[in-house]
Amino acid sequence: MRTLIQRVLRANVTINGTIKSEIKNGLLVFIGIEDADNEEDIKWLSNKIVNLRIFDNENKVPDISVKDINGDILAVSQFTLHASAKKGNRPSYLKASKAEIAIPLYEKMIIQLATDLGRNIFTGEFGADMKVELVNDGPVTIWIDTKNRE
Repeated sequence: MRTLIQRVLRANVTINGTIKSEIKNGLLVFIGIEDADNEEDIKWLSNKIVNLRIFDNENKVPDISVKDINGDILAVSQFTLHASAKKGNRPSYLKASKAEIAIPLYEKMIIQLATDLGRNIFTGEFGADMKVELVNDGPVTIWIDTKNRE
């Protein structure tokens, strides 16, 4: 499971011209799922996201988490995180899971994030043509892949 995490002042997802989800201060988390992902990956990654100390404390030092600031999380499925551009100029998405595998894992990830954060998680819509707007705070952007946790 791969994530691209951005610390944001605000973010939203629009589908067919209508805002589906919107957050203020918090994290925008793009989630890419592959067939090898499992519940252990979900638990480890959710804990990492919720406790990642990337928000400034009173001394302007990034030392507190989204949970500590009572911030929101907007989680958006994004199969393109598993793109391979090794050959040619058109990326291959062979490592990205098909919907029948990815949707249940994505839904479990949302539930785990909500449990770990202690509040509802805002989402996009799996497989939809989404427009994502954000104001990255910092900018702070972090890439985490559960296959590289050692």
